[in-house]
Amino acid sequence: MPTISGKKILITGGAGFIGYHLARELSRDRVNRVDLVDNFVRGKKDDEVESLSTLPNVRLIAGDLTDPATFARLDTDYDDVYHLAAIIGVSNVIERPHEVVRVNAVATLFLLDWFTKSTCRKLLFSSTSEAYAWTQQFHPLPVPTPEEVPLALTDLANPRSSYAGSKIFGELAVHNYCRMFGKPFTIVRYHNVYGPRMGYEHVIPQLFERARGGQNPLVVYSADHRRAFCYVDDAIAMTIGAMCSPAADNQTINIGNDHEEHSIGELAQRLLIQAGIASAIEPRTAEHDPIVRRCPDITKARELLGYQPRITLDEGLAGTLAWYAQKFRTNEAP
Repeated sequence: MPTISGKKILITGGAGFIGYHLARELSRDRVNRVDLVDNFVRGKKDDEVESLSTLPNVRLIAGDLTDPATFARLDTDYDDVYHLAAIIGVSNVIERPHEVVRVNAVATLFLLDWFTKSTCRKLLFSSTSEAYAWTQQFHPLPVPTPEEVPLALTDLANPRSSYAGSKIFGELAVHNYCRMFGKPFTIVRYHNVYGPRMGYEHVIPQLFERARGGQNPLVVYSADHRRAFCYVDDAIAMTIGAMCSPAADNQTINIGNDHEEHSIGELAQRLLIQAGIASAIEPRTAEHDPIVRRCPDITKARELLGYQPRITLDEGLAGTLAWYAQKFRTNEAP
């Protein structure tokens, strides 16, 4: 993990999955001051966030980034600003795509207006592997996919374009605002990050809950589709490295683990073994999953950040399933 000490840090979406893990890591050094802002629509004010907010160097701010008044409550001299806040999730994309577009775009524009007028040092914008999704569906792209490939939105009528489009727009806005005002930035594109506290709308906790509930055969959607799974600790190390390394300034960097590309069916088999559950698997076709293979080329991360993934899928699954097993035992919602 990169060494950071004595910094003043802002994390938007700080109660979310990656935001929480990032805040926990950055706050370990009590010399750092870490401010978290979240509206708790997706991020949860659960026991873990509450415990984190009791630390003397952590401040939790309830605020909606689509409301300009929220920015008046923030300081203007942060060293590092991590912009992770966004509406994500397949159900949100399908059921309320207009809100995905509105919130992700407006929050980013308001943040950029505030950031470029402040004395804050650097911005990190969280993007997504979905930025490649529609280009990959309609045009040939190399897989593993490098950052420099063209991005395209080829089916704007499909609600799934709302999330990819909002993130591509965010990247465009960050590039142009920051370069116009001479502010350093880094854009990171997350690829299938998983781990404790990732919520329920993800394949790992959903498979685990159904398997624990006795579903046999275990229904596995898109079993032949391939994804590169990145444990959250690796993603956090890479995120902090992208913020702190001058070599990453004004760069777009894939975050992921190209060593752990597996089919969803293989993921399910490994999950069953880790959980000690004997079950057959029943493959089914997913209605809203058009991307057959997704894997990042992380050459740039290796060259600029000296990054190497450390956590294997089996190791990451063990920690993730242990966390969810505890939550299911105590009847806590994931």
